[in-house]
Amino acid sequence: MNRKVTKKIFVGDVPVGGHSKITVQSMTNTITKDVQSTVRQINELESVGCDIIRFAVNDLEDAKSIPTIKSQINIPTIADIQYDYRLAIASAENGIDCLRINPGNIGDKNKIREVVNACKYYGIPIRVGVNSGSIKKEFLNKYNGVNENSICYSALEEIEVLESLNFYDIKVSLKASNVMLSINSYEKFSSLCDYPLHLGITESGPAFSGTVKSSVGIGALLSKGIGDTIRVSLTTNPVEEVRVGREILKSLDIISDGVEIISCPTCSRTKIDLIDIVNKAQVKLQTVNKDIKVALMGCPVNGPGEAKEADIGIAGGDGIGIIFKKGKVIKKVKEEDLLDELLKEIEEM
Repeated sequence: MNRKVTKKIFVGDVPVGGHSKITVQSMTNTITKDVQSTVRQINELESVGCDIIRFAVNDLEDAKSIPTIKSQINIPTIADIQYDYRLAIASAENGIDCLRINPGNIGDKNKIREVVNACKYYGIPIRVGVNSGSIKKEFLNKYNGVNENSICYSALEEIEVLESLNFYDIKVSLKASNVMLSINSYEKFSSLCDYPLHLGITESGPAFSGTVKSSVGIGALLSKGIGDTIRVSLTTNPVEEVRVGREILKSLDIISDGVEIISCPTCSRTKIDLIDIVNKAQVKLQTVNKDIKVALMGCPVNGPGEAKEADIGIAGGDGIGIIFKKGKVIKKVKEEDLLDELLKEIEEM
């Protein structure tokens, strides 16, 4: 795919935009000032591949917790600010790596100028966040309601405020809970501007439906070369957000790290409990640090033949199975030993 080259900014030491890798973000759901819980969750997110973490700063105590949090984690931080410009400044003073604000809800231009001056002084970028629920009435009237035009031009107005203050260290998100509206908004904005884009489907829902919506929306945009960093928003443990985000990138061959599992949907030819094997394999292979493709197939028809591109795999029989590498059978084993023998072979690879 031909990726659009955008302006490069830095969130801490992580580049976003330009030719940089597409990063995966998440957001904590702990009380930020509860440092122990917040650090524990951030480190868990980092362990599954989170590149950048965001947390809400709701009061001064949250802001003052930033140095302690940062001293115990390894990934850059973003402070999510709503309405109170003083919390944005306090976050900058306490070492945050990026601010997420909507300039329109921060206050008058003098307040925005104070935030911008703090960001300039500390070398902090600003993510301008606009979504379908935060469009000004004038744009709703001008562009006949909520659509890609009202979203995009709302974002451009917010950006112009920052640019008028000679601030250009910006990344942008234009989110909606509707997948097609999100896709159309990001596509239009990408044609109008070269600031790096943070992709996501906002309020996408619980784990199952949210994963589907996010994968369709984010994946469609990435496949067109649009997007520099992503966040999958799910109403579940944020660890799942990171896992889904990385799977989206892997499915598009944007990244290749860790074990990729391919498996068949099962049919009447399947004589082993493949669903149980796949569920157990997912858990056991999460910690395997190898860039390999593993095939878990229910029968020989879908085994070494259809899955011959896999580095290693299994195919079931009647109470027995085979292990194969690159389409060639290397051994037969009993069904109850199939997963353990597969894991042994992977460990030796």
